[in-house]
Amino acid sequence: MKAVRSPVLRFSQLVLGIVLILSAPLLAPLPGPAGIFLFAGGMVLVLRNSRWARLKWARLKRRWPRTGQFVDRMMRRQSAMRRHERAKAAKNTTVTTGAN
Repeated sequence: MKAVRSPVLRFSQLVLGIVLILSAPLLAPLPGPAGIFLFAGGMVLVLRNSRWARLKWARLKRRWPRTGQFVDRMMRRQSAMRRHERAKAAKNTTVTTGAN
């Protein structure tokens, strides 16, 4: 069963995600990968709390499937993990049935 979060919590997480995404380019010139992690964390928060962002993300993934799949895996999104497990199971099934 999915827990219902309060609208205030969802909105605050959405705003925090936007702030993280906008602050990532400021840290990009500094040594180290801090900007990448801030951007990824911001994307996770925005995608979890915004239906509009999820729709746009789905459209981008349809247009550039390899890039979308890579980013989903790097952000460790649950949907990407499920797709990866299904693909691995299908590949194992194909290999097993193809060996007969």
